[in-house]
Formats: sequence, structure tokens, C-alpha cells
Amino acid sequence: MKIAGGRLSQRWIFAFMGFLAILNAYTMRVCLSITITEMAVSIEHNYTDDTCRYDLTEKENGTAVNSTKVKYDWDERTQGLILSSFFWGYILTHIPGGILSEKFGGKYTLSLGILSTAIFTLLTPLVVQWGDAVGLIVLRIFMGLGEGTTFPALNALLAQWTPPEERSIIGSLVFAGAQLGTVFANLVSGLILHEYEWPAVFYVFGSIGVLWFVVFVLICYSNPYEHPFISEREVKFLHERMNEHTHTKPPPVPWRHMLRSGPLWALIAAQIGHDWGFFTLVTDLPKYMSSVLKYSIKSNGLVSALPYLVMWFCSIGSSWLADWMIIKGIMSRTNVRKLGTTIASIGPGIFIIAASYSSCDRTLVVAMFTIGMALMGTFYPGMKVNGLDLSPNYSGTLMALVNGMGALTGIITPYIVGELASEQTMTQWRNVFWIVLAVFILTNAIFIAYASGEVQYWNDPDFVIRDREERSRKKKDKKAKLAEKA
Repeated sequence: MKIAGGRLSQRWIFAFMGFLAILNAYTMRVCLSITITEMAVSIEHNYTDDTCRYDLTEKENGTAVNSTKVKYDWDERTQGLILSSFFWGYILTHIPGGILSEKFGGKYTLSLGILSTAIFTLLTPLVVQWGDAVGLIVLRIFMGLGEGTTFPALNALLAQWTPPEERSIIGSLVFAGAQLGTVFANLVSGLILHEYEWPAVFYVFGSIGVLWFVVFVLICYSNPYEHPFISEREVKFLHERMNEHTHTKPPPVPWRHMLRSGPLWALIAAQIGHDWGFFTLVTDLPKYMSSVLKYSIKSNGLVSALPYLVMWFCSIGSSWLADWMIIKGIMSRTNVRKLGTTIASIGPGIFIIAASYSSCDRTLVVAMFTIGMALMGTFYPGMKVNGLDLSPNYSGTLMALVNGMGALTGIITPYIVGELASEQTMTQWRNVFWIVLAVFILTNAIFIAYASGEVQYWNDPDFVIRDREERSRKKKDKKAKLAEKA
């Protein structure tokens, strides 16, 4: 961690806590994806060429603890509704979260959202016992409402704490919490489920979320100027590097210009493509490993976690490389974003298709998924930090709009999996993965055509103020002319 003026650099402390924020958010969101395989009654297959047999070692040595809990009769469609219900609430609080973060600062917008998600996670076993599938769906909606502020608030905080030359590496470090959160959720859930009943998963992750809230509120602040422990040297550095394009209190959001921006819509398209593929795998890969490849619950956690661990390493390495290429002038910021996004779209699409055609060769399937997810790591220095390029002043609202539109796929993809892979066969899953590849190709083409890595004109507060005054003057002139005619 870097040192400024003899003290720990506060922007890197914030980056670490922001990373833990997303890690916690994803562990609480994703842990249900593997836990539901133990909560619901499994589909029993008659073995054909389209399904895999249990590996004897897996079945004998990898079974979970004998459960005394009742298993719920949730078919694939019901499970799809349960897994997608989180996103019904998630998309609703993105825009409010972004606006609140820009107006009041991101500290409490972020922390209170994570705290509410942690509380709902702790309540999950009680709610399932009381309300079955319907109760769980309602609870997951409320979890989504709480967690929906996470990315907009973090983007607003990053805009205040991240100088341009460190944007790729710090932004990717923070956002890569999604990968390690998924790793942690799958790996630890598998280990817990192997030894304990499924409610223990929610108690562990909910408690960690509450602990993060306490630490974050004590040591992190919305911007450098409010921080009581930051060195004068670091404040001066951040002010000099960011003062031109970043303001702590920008004018109201210029919606008219923002929504007419081609680079913004290109960014939305890329986010939709990424989220379609990412959410399909995050939500349903444990089910593929369990129902199709017949991995035990303990091994399922390990093999479901591996692709995201490799993705995390790739995201950090490619982020350093992206910043280096921009600083050295090897490639423009715009082309770096386009290159990263293209690799993160086409690469994963091809390799998950290859995985679905690898039959029951478990090692090859896991290798294909792992390579695909590794390539997806370039998404972070690609389009994920692109919102900070376009508009540092309105990055919270911009992230809310972009991430909120992408999150719609979290509603759609579990439903599609439930419909197309209702029998959990390889052929059905291939259809799911071909759709993922098609979405990747289409959305990446839009990003390549219209994306930009440059600050947009509507980020300038002076322009926004002049534009509002000009429109106000025109309205007054129009009213005056109408009054004269009357």
C-alpha cells in the first residue's frame, strides 16, 4: 500500500475497503446459487448420452453432511424465479443511489446498502422456513433494493479518490471484488455445506457484511477534503490531478445531453453483453456442475470458484497493462477500452461454447470455463472504468444508468435457463450458451462502433450551468412573445 507524507495513502485504503464492499455484496448475492442445490430436491436422470454419470469417488467421498433440513420441492422454473428476484429490487435503487451519492457523498449510500443486505442475508433461513419460495422471493427483492446502491455509490467515490493515471488499476481492484466475492461464496459455501446445514452459509456471510459496515464507517470518507487522517501531501496531489474534471458539488445531472450521448449508449450495450454472460455463469454455473457434471457439493464449490479466481488475477494484470499502455502512449485510452471489452466478450463466448461440447470430461470442461472467465477479466480495464472516463462529475448517476440497464439481464437469464434447461441436459445448456455468445458479439460490435475514452462535454459544470441558463432564457422569451400576442 502506497505511502504519502509518512502515512498510509488514504486512496489505497479506500480502494481496499471498496474492494471488500463488492466482495461482501457478491458473497451475499451469490451464495444462494450453490446453496439452492442443497435446499431444493434434485432432478433424477435416467442416464443417456446427454447426461453424465456420478464419479464414484465424488459420490462416496464428497457427499454433504446428512441434512436434517426439509428439502423444498422447487422445480427449475421456481428456482429461476428465486435466483432472478434479487434483480427485481436491484435495478430500482440504482438511479436514486447515484443521485444521492453525488448530492450527499457516497459513504453512507454505500455502507447502509451493504448493511441492509447483510441483515436480510441473516434473516434468510427464518424467512424460508416461514414463507417457502414466496417468502424467499420477497426477501431477495429487498436484498436487491439494498445492494442496488453499491456500484453507483462506489463509482461516485472513485471519481473523488482516483487520479486519471491510476483509474484502471484502482477501479479494477475495486470492481474485481465481484470475482473474489464469487470465489469466496462458492468455495466457502461448498465447504460449509459439506460440514453443516445450509442456514450456516447465510449466517456466516451476513455476519461478515455487518463487520465490514462497522470498519468502513469508521475509516472511510466521501472525498479527500472531509478525511481527518489524510496527509496534506496526498490532498494536494489529488487536487492537482483531478481538479480540472472533478467537482465535489457539480450542478444537477444534464439528463438531456447525457441521454443523447453515443458513447454512453455504447457503454450500456457493453454492460448488457457482459452482464448477460456473467450473470448466466454466476447464477447457474453451480447448477451445471451439480446437475450436469454431477460434482459433489464440496467439489462443486471448488470448481465453481476456480474460473473467478483466475479472472481476478487476469483483471489485475490487464489493468496494470492498460494503464501502462495509456501512460506510454502506446494506445489511446479509447482503443484500450475497446480492446479490453472485445477480449472480454469474444473470448468467454467461444470458450463456454467449447465447454458445453466437451461432454463429460470434467477436467476439460473446467479448463474451458476457466480460460473463458480469465479472458473476461479484461472487461474491467475495458468498459467497466469507462464511465469514469466519460464523466467524473456524474459518474455515480452514469454508473447507476449503465449498471441498472445491465442488471435487467439478471432478471432475464435465470428465467431463460429455467425454460431452456428445465431437464438439465447438455443439449439444453448448449442452447443457453449459444445465446450468450450471440449477445456478446452484438453488444461488443456496438461498443466498438461508438465508444469513447474521452471526457464528454456535458461533464463540464460551466457548460451545464450555461445550458440551463440559455434554456431558461428561451422559455422566458417564448412566454413573453405569447403574452404580447395575447
